[in-house]
Amino acid sequence: MRNSDLPQPISLNVQEAGGSVQQMGAVGWILTGLSWFVVVCTFPFSLCICLKVVQEYERAVIFRLGRLLAEGAKGPGIFFVLPCIENYTKVDLRTVSFDVPPQEVLTKDSVTVSVDAVVYYRVLNATVSVANVENAHHSTRLLAQTTLRNVLGTKNLSQILSDREQISSFMQSTLDEATNNWGIKVERVEIKDVRLPIQLQRAMAAEAEASREARAKVIAAEGEHKASRALKEAADIMAQSPAAIQLRYLQTLSTISAEKNSTIIFPLPLEMFSHFLKK
Repeated sequence: MRNSDLPQPISLNVQEAGGSVQQMGAVGWILTGLSWFVVVCTFPFSLCICLKVVQEYERAVIFRLGRLLAEGAKGPGIFFVLPCIENYTKVDLRTVSFDVPPQEVLTKDSVTVSVDAVVYYRVLNATVSVANVENAHHSTRLLAQTTLRNVLGTKNLSQILSDREQISSFMQSTLDEATNNWGIKVERVEIKDVRLPIQLQRAMAAEAEASREARAKVIAAEGEHKASRALKEAADIMAQSPAAIQLRYLQTLSTISAEKNSTIIFPLPLEMFSHFLKK
């Protein structure tokens, strides 16, 4: 089978489709003339059917005999529709937000997480959004779900938890590129929540607690090491001056007496024990 025999994908060119109104043939011109004749004969009652209004944030995509008009989308304001041969579709241009349902994703390091997000988008080209895709809003929602799963599947758990802004930016650019042919502009993507399994949460909490206890022990050991050095230096200084030991002894008695406790202290001169220490 030759390549020329295979069916080729259809690519709709909106400008060519609109320009085909002038080439709709004799039957098309006859039907258009009859439609105008009906409008004139029923004037002014036909204005109730032919005159339409769209809001400032809306556009109307008009089809005449199944073909797009060359003028493109109409609005905002009043526009005219011929009866029987023309129909139109309203398109809202305001920004739309929707929640991506929680997706069960297997990360690169084989951890199952549940992630949900929110997507903000708007219709950039009303004519393309109607002519190129059956339902632009539904298609964008489905594409956002699959994109979320595909992007997070290439990341580790630590990257998902720490690089949310980078992941959201990458998803926004990917969705915007994919929906460009649908007339959709994806403005923003935000990851709302990352839910971990209960067993994994407990394991991570135990690991964090063990890490904190280890750091606390290291800090306490360093403190004792510095304190022992200070005590050694103080003992060396006091050994050089016996009077310093007596002053420190009196300072300790003053500190104990200031606490107003029931401790009874009997001070004894150190010289009484010097004789026994020599023996």
